[in-house]
Order: sequence, then structure tokens, then C-alpha cells
Amino acid sequence: MLELKGVTKRFGGVQAVNGLDISVAENEIFGLIGPNGSGKSTTVNLICGIYPVTAGEIVFNGKNLAGLPPHKRLRAGIARTFQNIRLFPNLTVWQNLLVARNSMEDVHSQSFLARWLGETRHTRGEIESILEFSDLADKADDLASNLAFGEQRRLELARAAAAKPRLLLLDEPAAGMNREEVQDLIHRVRGLRDSGITILLVEHVMQLVMNVTDRICVINFGQKIAQGTPDEIQNHSAVQEAYFGTTAGDPD
Repeated sequence: MLELKGVTKRFGGVQAVNGLDISVAENEIFGLIGPNGSGKSTTVNLICGIYPVTAGEIVFNGKNLAGLPPHKRLRAGIARTFQNIRLFPNLTVWQNLLVARNSMEDVHSQSFLARWLGETRHTRGEIESILEFSDLADKADDLASNLAFGEQRRLELARAAAAKPRLLLLDEPAAGMNREEVQDLIHRVRGLRDSGITILLVEHVMQLVMNVTDRICVINFGQKIAQGTPDEIQNHSAVQEAYFGTTAGDPD
């Protein structure tokens, strides 16, 4: 579904991503991990079109995304969340979900204003379903700014799902969460995959990464240093070196 082929990104003299090759299969939960500053979020920004690549190709469903702006990548089926919560604080929970709808049926059948003012029964049903999945049904009329932190995190995930993506990029969705909230997030990420959404997960919280991903790619200084299943990655010597400065066989 998604392929990064020799992707490189330079910011002046800084090379944030260096010749990165990644392949994400349909209906897979693919983890992208690495130390701080390794290029993970830059990679997400390249995929969703915030930054152009310096070199290499990003291919989604067989089409090169070169030159395609973020809103057209969303239309093509790529949605994302952010490290820092970016809701519409002065809109209600319901309105945050309504504004995110991105189905081709919605886009072609009527204008945005018509969709905003005249919700169809189908639209209402879909939003109600997302609210139930996110445990936010009783908060539908609350302003996003009035939600607790964990509820805001759930709303951001719900808003991304409301866009009906084929590929969902999750950029550190567990940031700031406690252990119980992370366990709840594990359930929700699995539920999104079960609904047919392919997921690329960028995360530092290993409780989440090791419990939901099918495969993991580890990058450091913008380069891939390891790839495999969670079990294979956990004891990989290059990963131990990148995170802890030691390898599995080194003495204390």
C-alpha cells in the first residue's frame, strides 16, 4: 500500500532522513520507532505532504505522491494525528468530527456548507458510530476545549477516523498518557485496523508499540538500522546500541 523508496530530506546542511526504504502492507499496523531526533516525525510529514522530499519517492496505492499537496493526499486516503493535540477548540465534539468527513460521496454530492448545515441521516449515523467507538457519545455537544486530556486524545483519533482514511499515520498518540490510558489506546488502534484501516504508528511508548504492531522499522540519524517483528526488534543489537549505547552481549 505504501512504499518509501530511497527517501531523503535535507534542511539546509541537516540531513533529517537519509535514503529510507519502507514498505507497509494493506491492513498492517507498522511501527516506526527510534531515539529522539531520529527522523520519525519528519518521515510522517513527508508522507502527508507537509514537506517535499529532497530525493527518493513516496508511492501510495501504486501512485507517486510527488507534488501532491496535503489536502489531496487526504482525499486520496491518507489521514494523520499529531504529537501535540490540534483540535478545533471552539467547535463541539460533533462538529470536529463533521468537519473531518472526507468521503468521495460527501465531496461530490454537495458543497461543504451544505454538508455542514444539512447533515444526512447517513452522516449522523456514521458520526454516532465513531462517537460510540471513542466513548465520547455523552460529550457530543461539549466544546473540544472543555474535554479532559485523555478525551481530547480520543477525539483527535476519532476525527482522523472520520475522514475515512485507507492509511492512518499516528504520530505519538500515547504522548502524555498513563498506563491505563495506553492500554485503552491499544484496544482502539486494533479496532481501527479491524475496520479496514492500515496504520503507520510512530511512538516512544513501547507498551503500545510491542502490543499492536505487526512489524517495526527502527531508524537512527534518519537511516533504517533494523526491521522485523516486535520479538525480533526487542533484542536486536543495533537497536540496543541506538537506544542504550550498549549491545545485548556487552558487560555491565
